[in-house]
Amino acid sequence: MFRALREDVKTVFARDPAARSKLEVLLCYPGLHALWLHRIAHYLWKLKFRLLARYVSHVGRFLTGIEIHPNAAIGKRFFIDHGAGVVIGETAEIGDNVLIYQGVVLGGTTLEKKKRHPTLGNNVVVGSAAILLGPITVGDGARIGANSVVVRSVPPGAIVVGVPGRVVGGWAEPTMDLEHGKLPDPFSEAIRLILEEQARLSERVGKLEEARGLAVGPDELAEKIVQIEKAFANSQGTKEGEDNEI
Repeated sequence: MFRALREDVKTVFARDPAARSKLEVLLCYPGLHALWLHRIAHYLWKLKFRLLARYVSHVGRFLTGIEIHPNAAIGKRFFIDHGAGVVIGETAEIGDNVLIYQGVVLGGTTLEKKKRHPTLGNNVVVGSAAILLGPITVGDGARIGANSVVVRSVPPGAIVVGVPGRVVGGWAEPTMDLEHGKLPDPFSEAIRLILEEQARLSERVGKLEEARGLAVGPDELAEKIVQIEKAFANSQGTKEGEDNEI
């Protein structure tokens, strides 16, 4: 038991650079408190003391703002960063070395008494306010971006972003960092490609009109398109600048 407690404290130091002392971790980390209270509630649940288990879970929710059902199965070195608003449902299963951020929901999609909550593999990272629904499986080493809504299973090592969540890439090596600023943005990329194609078509049409000697009126949308293109260029430039600073 004490070995597990020490491992939990070490996990906090490994995952959160803001942790400065063991006393601070013991007193000021609601994610750690919620995990310890869940272990007590889970133990009571397995002994069939269901009401007492639910009450311990309820107290944990009141004290930490984190709601974990007593029946949820959680592996080793699990860490909830900040923690406010996290909800983990009854049939959720979480592997080892999993990191989740505040506002994450592992929810169900049916009223039937069966497996209805997500299963997270080992080394999974779930970003802030992400919502995972249903009896889906998130493979080992997968990354779920902030504010994503995931309703389908995720293959191992995949990066998922968006609403609904879509696989936009993957990492070969497992890591416990979720660098939100470097996650792909498929919607911005789609808009950028559309603008590029529109510019090419406009150029071709302009050449045809010029060759035929047709009068060309002012393009009312040209200025707005230029502004949008500049916004995309500034956004990309900012990201590159941030990367260079790092």
